[in-house]
Amino acid sequence: MATINIRIDDELKMESEKVLSELGLGMTAALTIFLKTVVRTNSIPFQLEIPNKQTLKSFDEIEKISSGKVSAKRYTSTDELRKDLKV
Repeated sequence: MATINIRIDDELKMESEKVLSELGLGMTAALTIFLKTVVRTNSIPFQLEIPNKQTLKSFDEIEKISSGKVSAKRYTSTDELRKDLKV
């Protein structure tokens, strides 16, 4: 296991830790994900974003449907769904 020491602006560190915390990540995990992806793609390939309000609302709705708190029609096959959608 290697150790990397980096120097960054205090404010940048604090602000990035806040965002990473909201994403459920620590600095070490985020840097590890970043470096593994750099190696795998041979580039700087991704952007992580905090979900917007509409996305969070959708996640909440999915959770309510999955837990049975909200009823929703379920399909057992794509054919059944397509028939219902008339496509």
